[in-house]
Amino acid sequence: MEMGTRPGHCLMGLLLVMNMAVTGISHAGETVSKNDFLRPEGIPSPSSNPLTEDKANLGKALFFDTRLSRDNNMSCATCHAPDKRWSDGRLRPLGSEHVTNARRTPTVLNSAWLSAFMWDGRAGSLEAQAVLPITTPHEMNFDLPSVIARLESIQGYRPLFTKAFGDAAVNKKRITEALASFERTLVSNTAPFDRWVAGDESAISERSKHGFKLFTGKAQCVSCHKSWRFTDDSFHDIGLLTDDFGRGAKVPPQVTLMQYAFKTPSLRDLPINGPYMHDGSMSSLEETIKHYEKGGLDRKSRSLEMKPFELTDAERLSLIEFVKTLDGGPLRVDYPKMPE
Repeated sequence: MEMGTRPGHCLMGLLLVMNMAVTGISHAGETVSKNDFLRPEGIPSPSSNPLTEDKANLGKALFFDTRLSRDNNMSCATCHAPDKRWSDGRLRPLGSEHVTNARRTPTVLNSAWLSAFMWDGRAGSLEAQAVLPITTPHEMNFDLPSVIARLESIQGYRPLFTKAFGDAAVNKKRITEALASFERTLVSNTAPFDRWVAGDESAISERSKHGFKLFTGKAQCVSCHKSWRFTDDSFHDIGLLTDDFGRGAKVPPQVTLMQYAFKTPSLRDLPINGPYMHDGSMSSLEETIKHYEKGGLDRKSRSLEMKPFELTDAERLSLIEFVKTLDGGPLRVDYPKMPE
């Protein structure tokens, strides 16, 4: 502490720094161009789990295998279905033994680039995230020793583990690394917006281009929905009426901006009819935009980015048309034959 600085001021400054560090606050006046939204050329993976085709193939089998759940009725694909944009289309997911989850299922598309996982960021990597749905009571409701024993008893998995890791041993690390590897291969298809960014002026309509200007200007959606994935990978209280503390339950209560805060979802490949928000409380893009226009509930934790604004009906339609250009269409994969 510097001489002459009062302890109270030092604490307030520390809390402000903590708030800013956790939320990833953006700064007004940032210049945004189309180049800020260019798609990357490759898929990143950590040095501790380099992406290989054999690991991804094993992970694919595991992802679609209902035997990873206690009652043999749920797989990862139950809640992250290819034909539902790798989510489940429900307001709230239905878990093991028909127990309802309190939060909507997010997509797993483009997970290779995420830095925090789950709505509250409680997992710091795809590998850490992969095990959570398997062991959570309101999801697949299993325990890892039993999962490992079950997989060891399936002869068809032995060659898959051997190809991926060099031998047939089954353990938690290998299961999570394989699942994470497959999920990293799930990348959004090229969308009309991508073609426009690459130089094809005819790829999107003039109304959509106007929507982009609103997105990056008057409406300031880009404050949180940035990069090619249209997310800042951060957490914000956007003023929803909820008793779920979100990220706030994972950090000290003094970190005010994290109370009622949830991870910013990507805007790519949105289901046009929703549901939206962590709790599935909104069912249309128009309803969602109007919420942001009003600024949400005014409380101490509300994100600094939530500043009310006003759009005309025509501007709102332009903004919606722009968001639709981020849709590259369903990412389809062939369902694997289950090992026996």
